[in-house]
Amino acid sequence: MASKPSIPKGTRDFSPAEVAKRQYIISIIKSNFEKFGFQPIETPSFENSETLMGKYGEEGDRLIFKILNSGDFLDKISLEELQTINYKPLTSKISEKALRYDLTVPFARYVVQHQNEIEFPFKRYQIQPVWRADRPQKGRFREFYQCDADVVGSKSLWQEVELVQLYDAVFTALGLKGVTIKINNRKILSGIAEVIGASDKLIDFTVALDKLDKIGEDGVKKEMIEKGISENAIEKVQPLFNFTGSVSDKINQLSILLTSSEQGMKGVSELQFICDNVSKLGLNKSILDLDVTLARGLNYYTGAIFEVAPPEGVAMGSIGGGGRYDDLTGIFGLKDMSGVGISFGLDRIYLVLEELNLFPETVLATSKALFINYGEKEAFYAMQAITKLRAANIKVELYPDTVKVGKQFMHADKRQIPYAVIVGETEMNEGKFALKNLVSGEQILVGFDELKNILSIN
Repeated sequence: MASKPSIPKGTRDFSPAEVAKRQYIISIIKSNFEKFGFQPIETPSFENSETLMGKYGEEGDRLIFKILNSGDFLDKISLEELQTINYKPLTSKISEKALRYDLTVPFARYVVQHQNEIEFPFKRYQIQPVWRADRPQKGRFREFYQCDADVVGSKSLWQEVELVQLYDAVFTALGLKGVTIKINNRKILSGIAEVIGASDKLIDFTVALDKLDKIGEDGVKKEMIEKGISENAIEKVQPLFNFTGSVSDKINQLSILLTSSEQGMKGVSELQFICDNVSKLGLNKSILDLDVTLARGLNYYTGAIFEVAPPEGVAMGSIGGGGRYDDLTGIFGLKDMSGVGISFGLDRIYLVLEELNLFPETVLATSKALFINYGEKEAFYAMQAITKLRAANIKVELYPDTVKVGKQFMHADKRQIPYAVIVGETEMNEGKFALKNLVSGEQILVGFDELKNILSIN
């Protein structure tokens, strides 16, 4: 007996209803991307390993899926090399390509490769799947979609202001109230590291700090000590673990803490510009908050950092994030090309909307009517009407087989199709259609024009 088929952990099949809901989210994100002037591009699902490796920090590199070289991938490996316990040099010899980890680094590669064809500033959006060799859990998958919007070729902080507005526009359109758009700045984190005398431990410091909401204050302090950050330095950042007040209050506190750091004060100034202008322009249903522990342990952010938290009471990780990356294209040979971008986590947004019951009923709308199949002549008569109705953008279908009428009605019921159209010899002779409302049970005899009107309204 054949074993039951399965799929890899961290991946999913999607039913028609699930796909319809996902497409609903994507359509809203896409329409807002375009409303804000972003243009679509697509990049390959896999890249050369050298394009991806070293761009996400040590933790990120471990989560990149490597693809074995085609053919005999061990052909050029000696027995001595196979027996080594140092897998890193071996990996580079048997795997030259990898599945993309996110859409930002491939985008940077795209910009450099196509720089002579691009009009800058370039505003692009991308909606494609990415892969991470992560431990699967609720809201965390190994294959998932990202929906990114980035601007390259401009250092203007108005881009950050617009990206906050873009987040708000999408979540407002989805009916999500109380989403918190958290903001910080890597220059502030650099300034804090400088002030406490831990500049050489900046990455370790930010990676640990970014885990505050997951492992708590004690866990963060323990990890910092393990990474070689002194207890005296940790003592100096104690105020960060209890940073409260309005955005304005927090900016004032940072100004005092970072007075001696030029880099830190530059970050404060950038944050002030973004937050002040967002406040003046106003948001619809989202909240902008300064979270000084927000670090997002990625090596390429250099300015503003964003992370989006779902409404209070929803047990879910971030549903979006991003930031400014002044040096990203530089790693591919294109200097002085500043960029800033954000990402929407489609899968997590889906789970949040599902939990809060925010999907409209129309999302799952199926065919308006099922034409019952009584035989060849009747089916042809029905198909003539079906062809005209579809030309008018009305979703209708014919049951393909001549089976018991009860089975056909049961099929319509399971598909939640609201109407059945009955075409027998009597209806054909009169040029009519018997239209049955499968919710109320009411049945009426109508001509084609009336049939079309009823189905186009309901």
